[in-house]
Amino acid sequence: MQYSQGKVGRVFTLRLEDGERLPDCLEQFAMEHGIKTALCTLIGGADKGNVVSGPKDGGAPIIDPILCPVREAHEVLGLGTLYPDEGGVPVLHMHAALGRAGETVTGCIRPGLDVWLVGEVIIMEIEGSELLRKQDAQYGLCLLTKE
Repeated sequence: MQYSQGKVGRVFTLRLEDGERLPDCLEQFAMEHGIKTALCTLIGGADKGNVVSGPKDGGAPIIDPILCPVREAHEVLGLGTLYPDEGGVPVLHMHAALGRAGETVTGCIRPGLDVWLVGEVIIMEIEGSELLRKQDAQYGLCLLTKE
């Protein structure tokens, strides 16, 4: 286990609008406001894009992820973290559950997802954390690490 202790800093409430793209708009907001690390929550709607729901072969490194397309309006609930990569650029890692007509798809929104009508996001800044996202060859992912 690797860990870092921090304190809650600023808290931002965002209303994302129809067609804004996740994770892009949150990463851009973080850059513009000097947010290095944060906890992010999302509620609202999504209608275009993809979520990743695991590797096709079930192993690591993840070479061939399962992409689940989102083609129609869905309700969405997401939780994620924002940490800088090795270059200091904020990267959002958010998983979300999207539901429509009693069916649910759950996965990582990294490939991109468009807001449908509205998305409400709370960004709780974490001050003092020393973790960053670094590429891990064993898993083929950018993992939090203390360096």
